[in-house]
Amino acid sequence: MFGRGPRRSDNTKYYEILGVSKNASQDELKKAYRKAAIKNHPDKGGDPEKFKELAQAYEVLSDPEKREIYDEYGEDALKEGMGGGGTSHNPFDIFEQFFGGSAFGGGAFGGGSSRGRRQRRGEDVVHSLKVSLEDLYNGTTKKLSLSRNALCAKCKGKGSKSGASGRCYGCQGTGVRTVTRQIGLGMIQQMQHACPECRGSGEVISDKDKCPQCKGSKVTQEKKVLEVHVEKGMQQSQKIVFQGEADEAPDTVTGDIVFVVQQKEHPKFKRKYDDLYVEHTLSLSEALCGFQFALTHLDGRQLLIKSNPGEVVKPGQFKAINDEGMPHHGRPFMRGRLYIQFNVEFPDSGVLSPDQCRMLETFLPPRPSNRLSDMELDECEETTLYDVNIEEEMRRKQQQQQQEAYDEDDDAIPRVQCAQQ
Repeated sequence: MFGRGPRRSDNTKYYEILGVSKNASQDELKKAYRKAAIKNHPDKGGDPEKFKELAQAYEVLSDPEKREIYDEYGEDALKEGMGGGGTSHNPFDIFEQFFGGSAFGGGAFGGGSSRGRRQRRGEDVVHSLKVSLEDLYNGTTKKLSLSRNALCAKCKGKGSKSGASGRCYGCQGTGVRTVTRQIGLGMIQQMQHACPECRGSGEVISDKDKCPQCKGSKVTQEKKVLEVHVEKGMQQSQKIVFQGEADEAPDTVTGDIVFVVQQKEHPKFKRKYDDLYVEHTLSLSEALCGFQFALTHLDGRQLLIKSNPGEVVKPGQFKAINDEGMPHHGRPFMRGRLYIQFNVEFPDSGVLSPDQCRMLETFLPPRPSNRLSDMELDECEETTLYDVNIEEEMRRKQQQQQQEAYDEDDDAIPRVQCAQQ
């Protein structure tokens, strides 16, 4: 009786997952897996199922023997045991071996030495970057010196001279210890904490084998100078990210260094999005008869600001100049508006004599015609006007109302005399 050959099944799926043709070379397979695996890694927010499929496809196609079986008979033949068994290795092991420099060119991944532990992502380091409005208008580059933990160059982050480490017996390699205590009748509480002997690493290194440079800590202090480019028009709280520049640690995807833009307060200009605001005080003569002054902009240019002939400026009035506001971030040749709010300073009482007032009145628009007659004046009561600080008045009134409310509450408390024996 003759044996029956394996049935044929789908033999294109793995190529489609990696996005390569059936005659792709090993280098093309490596490039395709590298790009797709980084993009879909769960620690970077990728799809775990897609990440698993990529590892499975690459594991088969990178092994010439398995690839030949797959091309001839398809995926089911591998699952049935041809070519050294199925493809069920940990996708994180394959990822670690690929990027860690393990042999992957033509052999299977069955003999990998990974601990089967998924790499965690290190924490991001966030710094506040205080920037002047001038720097946000013109753009600038700041050089900042930072210290960080870097994997020890001598032991390559192993912590030992031999490159090996032993399992911690205190926690059996788990990195945590569980403490059980009774907190009541029939009630037991379990608490977990980092193992004090291995500091949560699950490994111990003998004193004789410790790396002389890092003393077994696996990392050393490193100083690094970063050039932070502040682009024109950046906004408050915008982030500048340096990927993979935070503290390094073994079996950890290095986090990012993040600079958060904090705009310093400017003594003259105020910013709202891409517009700038500035206040300018005019004398009464300038407001009525015209004005002209130079405004120094954030880039040092002198802007000539002047009124039109016969124009009267009212207190609190705004005027705008197009294209003199903040640059748009990413489009620095486009700018917002510059708004100028005009305040008018009136002369103090007593500066003008009665004769000057009468002369000035001849040039000003006539008074309203609703003047009071002598009979109406006789029926009116005389009053006296006082100068006041309205903010101080409101504050005093509020304090007075609070005191009166307190006194009313105090009077409402009943007073009870103690009964005499």
